[in-house]
Amino acid sequence: MKLALFGGSFDPPHNAHLALCLLARELLDIDALILSVSNNPLKGHSSAPDADRKAMTELLAAEVNKTGKVAQVCGWELEQARPSYTVDLLEWLVQVYPGAEITLLIGEDNFRSFQRWKSWQRIVEQCPIVVFRRASEHVSMDDVWSERPELAGYPVRFTDFDYRISSTAIREAFRNGEDCSVYLPASIHEYIMSRGLYSEW
Repeated sequence: MKLALFGGSFDPPHNAHLALCLLARELLDIDALILSVSNNPLKGHSSAPDADRKAMTELLAAEVNKTGKVAQVCGWELEQARPSYTVDLLEWLVQVYPGAEITLLIGEDNFRSFQRWKSWQRIVEQCPIVVFRRASEHVSMDDVWSERPELAGYPVRFTDFDYRISSTAIREAFRNGEDCSVYLPASIHEYIMSRGLYSEW
């Protein structure tokens, strides 16, 4: 069984997340795409409650599955009574899916801080990584990787993905009363509006 893991705070999930999921499904021969809702210890507190972030990620999975059922949501990280770390999630997934081949999907920003992740060496030893980088970036991400000899030889693949939307900017836009429908799947935009999320911080 081949799995792809895409984790994030999904606060909120947006069209770039959707595009990345659809691209990953096309690029990788996977049986399942696991969307893990996390509390990233390298970021501040989430703006939306955990239950709402998970519900919105369920809507994101439903959007992906409209063109081929592959996505499923994992709330394991939210259930932990401690900070959420990818290495721990991977070890849990190995127990749940024994023998599965797991590929980790991360964006360029997360890749740049990858060596700050807990036990990052164990992560790259456990699974290959696909980094979705900005095609217009002047500095080659391959060069950034190869300049760190301690990381050389690990299975890391780079793919261009120039879709500049951020959850931070969307939250700010909601706060300012702007129309954010163009940045979000309709189902997620409707959920945010119905719940009054991000209108006040």
